[in-house]
Amino acid sequence: MYICIMKIVVTGAAGFIGSCLVKHLNQLGHKNLVLVDDFNKPGKSANLAGAQYLQQVDRMAYLADPGSYEAAAIFHIGARTDTTEFNTAIFDELNLNYSKILWQHATEHQIPFIYASSAATYGDGELGFDDLPERIPTLKPLNPYGQSKQDFDTWVLDQEAHPPFWVGLKFFNVFGPNEYHKGRMASVVFHTFHQIQRTGKMRLFESHRPDFKDGEQSRDFVYIKDVLRVIQFWFETQQQSGIYNLGTGTARTFNDLSTAVFRAMNLEPQIDYFPTPDDLRETYQYYTCANMDRTLKAGYSGGFHTLEDAVTDYVKQYLIPNLGF
Repeated sequence: MYICIMKIVVTGAAGFIGSCLVKHLNQLGHKNLVLVDDFNKPGKSANLAGAQYLQQVDRMAYLADPGSYEAAAIFHIGARTDTTEFNTAIFDELNLNYSKILWQHATEHQIPFIYASSAATYGDGELGFDDLPERIPTLKPLNPYGQSKQDFDTWVLDQEAHPPFWVGLKFFNVFGPNEYHKGRMASVVFHTFHQIQRTGKMRLFESHRPDFKDGEQSRDFVYIKDVLRVIQFWFETQQQSGIYNLGTGTARTFNDLSTAVFRAMNLEPQIDYFPTPDDLRETYQYYTCANMDRTLKAGYSGGFHTLEDAVTDYVKQYLIPNLGF
């Protein structure tokens, strides 16, 4: 381990991925961190317990004058991530325009810039899950959240001026510690664990398509510890700027995931199915799977947990003892 004096800005620092990134940067020796978020929101303060950093800055205060927080790198993880929110003005403000200002700041001051995109940009998957630059403008998200991420991705690709190194990461279904505050938007692993604790069973969405059986809807579930290794790879190599997928490259069913949680809790699976809520049904993704070829060709060789190993680690190390991260 080394102690690094470079100042790093992390937006969304009190959220799920952001707070785990802060702890990971600490483990790598980075302590001069400027943490940006809406720290008035209840339920997230515990995420930063034990973290080492210089200061916390309100997200709007930072946006007003990012130049006053001189930084050697910016991790822009913060965003409004609620897929059930349909007020596009919120996403325009917090996801699109906020991101544009930070990009322009990083460009003007030549600061490496790593930002969070989303697999929600792929919509129903009709056009596949390839992160080729020429494919990105053709994607059709299913909700305003996904559209806001798509709008920023396409805007970035149109820019002639850019930071010295930049990467947008299309996060697939990330799960792991520090997501307890996310409510309905927390991972299926999190909800499965707590539902089993309460009822001894797990309820999954029925399929409303003839080509998928109940519970056989699939996702590329990726453990936060793998996400952090990929982010570290891009930060340390700083080569081949672009927009990249961040999943495992393997799709697994919700039945698989729920069974893994039961096994990690030393219980036999008990799974029931119920209709997908009306407000989700028309925009529900039945299949996602990241094409990770470009990331692997760029040199990432850190590997990924299997779903079963990741779920077991999360359940036994964090959810059962409730230790946090």
